[in-house]
Amino acid sequence: MRQSLHAVTLVVPDYDTAITFYTKTLSFIVLQDIDLGAGKRWVRIAPPGSKQGSLLLARADGPDQSEAIGNQTGGRVGFFLETDDFDRDHAKMTTAGVHFEESPRHEPYGQVAVWRDPFGNRWDLIQFT
Repeated sequence: MRQSLHAVTLVVPDYDTAITFYTKTLSFIVLQDIDLGAGKRWVRIAPPGSKQGSLLLARADGPDQSEAIGNQTGGRVGFFLETDDFDRDHAKMTTAGVHFEESPRHEPYGQVAVWRDPFGNRWDLIQFT
């Protein structure tokens, strides 16, 4: 048997604002953008070079979902962007205006720094050893 994680939903305030941030600032690729009618879309994005796993951008629908934007993981880091060159990507992201909450640090598992997307979601930029 073979299984894989296809996508994880990320609730955002607006599809196009999220697409712009992830594609222009982080160079993610839009894998799918399908109009589902009634203002809903199936928007799936992934980092460049990614072979599996993606983010499904879902526009908040109603006050409960709107309140969850940026806090879907209860304030914990919930997303992990793996890189093959930490210093390159940290510099590129910093220049692009990405807010890092801390300076890069070395852990037993690799080099890491926590950053936030414009919607408040906490991410790790990480290069594993």
